[in-house]
This record gives sequence, structure tokens and C-alpha cells, in this order.
Amino acid sequence: MADRTHLTGMTIDELIEFVRQLGEPSYRARQIFGGLHGRRLRSFEAMSDLPKAFRAKLSEMSTASALTVENRYVSEDGTRRYLMKTQDGQPVETVFIPTENRNTICFSSQSGCPLKCDFCLTAKLGLLRNLTAGEIVEQIIVVLNDVYGESAETPHGTNLVAMGAGEPFLNFEKLLKALSIMSEEQGLFIVPGRVTISTAGIVPKIYEFAKLDRRPNLAISLSAPTDELRDRLMPINKKWNLDELMTAAKAFEKTLKRGERFTFEYVMLGGVNDSDDHARQLVRLFEKHDLRRVKVNLIPHNGAEGLEYHPPTTERVIAFKETLESLGVSAYVRTPRGRDIYAACGQLAAKTVDSARFVALPMREATG
Repeated sequence: MADRTHLTGMTIDELIEFVRQLGEPSYRARQIFGGLHGRRLRSFEAMSDLPKAFRAKLSEMSTASALTVENRYVSEDGTRRYLMKTQDGQPVETVFIPTENRNTICFSSQSGCPLKCDFCLTAKLGLLRNLTAGEIVEQIIVVLNDVYGESAETPHGTNLVAMGAGEPFLNFEKLLKALSIMSEEQGLFIVPGRVTISTAGIVPKIYEFAKLDRRPNLAISLSAPTDELRDRLMPINKKWNLDELMTAAKAFEKTLKRGERFTFEYVMLGGVNDSDDHARQLVRLFEKHDLRRVKVNLIPHNGAEGLEYHPPTTERVIAFKETLESLGVSAYVRTPRGRDIYAACGQLAAKTVDSARFVALPMREATG
């Protein structure tokens, strides 16, 4: 299995070359792409528009599915968390978040994470490996099939966020390839405008990202207004400090189109970074670098066993938000989702959940 090519991670042009080497005409590549991404099929046997002998040959040399769903948890708020495994046994986590106006899929770019953010449970795993483009795409296919059923049209309100396990900008090329595959009209057709990439501050990649013609939205995880505090909470700051990060953010801001903004994410830790003075320091940081087209997403910390931090009080969150807004910075509070199944921000760590604590629903589609 491990030595078979995962076709879900191939572009149409790559598939054309693949089938050409098998002695097949190029239109077979578009049939395969349509089956994998348009109909979201996870086995070649289900592609009835392909000749039976060709399906058998594909199954010998390649695979349509590289992920296996090991556990699936449904929160009391409707959030679904999927714990999957790669062919070599590495954990991959994906979260489906339903809301009234849109649904969001939070996907992972790495198995584990190397950044060691002090308040994040995923950091306890360390980096296991980067995910392939096919493994990134297949996460979305697994979730869409489970929620809507195989071959159902992808809802136009589906948004993607690269905020699961891992630092997306440390798997930059594979991430961009996966997003390009998912944007194809004959496939999932999830365009870059419906995708947000969250980075902890990989400064060189922010500059590279800013140069892309068709790019997703950007969110920068900040969580501290000073180098001293951010060094402790997010060790990546020791490599690229706040001045370097804000300079890169300003360069990105200059590329925004009229009406566009980008986001700073700020995980609020009770008694650590949530005072009114911290809010004022944050505004001064933006002012120092002339950042004007930003918004701040405030994320109350999601506690978990093994983490020393706890959430701020509701009153403190409101006061922090009001301080930012009184000084001219737009701020929003992210409502925690899926805390009871370890699906909330910072909680992904391949943890299983006691079956008594969640609602179990059958998968629509068995992993193939």
C-alpha cells in the first residue's frame, strides 16, 4: 500500500502524464480527477465510467485513499472531530464546524507540530511529519462525504481553515498544491477566497505568500503584544521577533485589495495576556508599524489536561475587546466549539474521548 501512488494528490496535468505512461488516452485523467474530486469517490472500483481492466490496473499501481478514519466524535454543539491515520500510522485530525450561515472545515497541514507553543496541546506531540498534498485534500473529502454523502454537490458555503495540527507555512509547497487541486471547477471547487491560512509567524513565507496572484486569506497567530511575553508563549518569536513579524505583516497589508483586511489571532490566557494594558500594548504595536487594515480574533483559551493555562473570565474578554475597539481596532470573540471532544483551538493532540462523553453517529461512508 505505502508504495502505491496516491492519485488524490495529483493535479490534472500530473494525472494526464500518469495515464499516458499506462498507455491510456488523456481523457482518462479527467475521468479519474472527476471521480476523485467531483464525485469524491475513495475507490477506483466505484468509478464505473472507467473500463474494468483499467480500474484493476489503477488499483495495482495506485490508491484513491491514503487516510483511515480511526475515531469520529460529535460534540453536543454539532462539531465533528475526525481522528485519522496515514498509511504509515501517523495521526491526522480534522474538524467540521457547522454554523447557521456557513460550515467550516478545519484541516491539518502536518502530523503533530514543531513550534512548541506553550498553551497548545498539539505542541506536546512534536512534529511527526509533513502531510502530502493528497493527505490534505483527502481530509476535506472524508468530511464532506460524512456530512453530506458521497457524490453530493459541495455546498457553496463551505469554508476551509488551515488551523488544525501543524504550521501550514512549514509545509508551504504541499499546502499550495492541495489548495490548487481543491479549487478546480471540475473538482471540489473551493476557491481561495473561501480559505484562510493561519501562521504562527514564519516571516519569509509571509513575504512569499503576499506575492501570490490567487491566494487564500491570511491569519497571523499573535497572542502577545511584547517580545518578552511572546518568547515564552510562542518560541518561534525567538527566530522572528515582533518587529520582523509586523514588518512582514505590513508588506502583506500593502498587497490587499480595496475593502480587504487580514486577521491577527489572539489566544487569551487568564491572568497572562488578558489585561487592559496588554490590549493597549497591542494597539501601540499596530500603530508603530502603521497597520490599519487588520482585525483581531480573540480566542479564549481552551483548557486541557497537561496545560497549565486557563481561560479568562467572560468579563475580562469583554473588557479586552472594548479596550481594543475604543482605540480603533476591530475585535471579535471566537465562540469555542467542540471543547467536549477536544476539537477546539489548541486541543488537537490525537486524543481519544470516553464514549460516554459524546454522541456517536455512524459514518455515512466507510473508509475505502
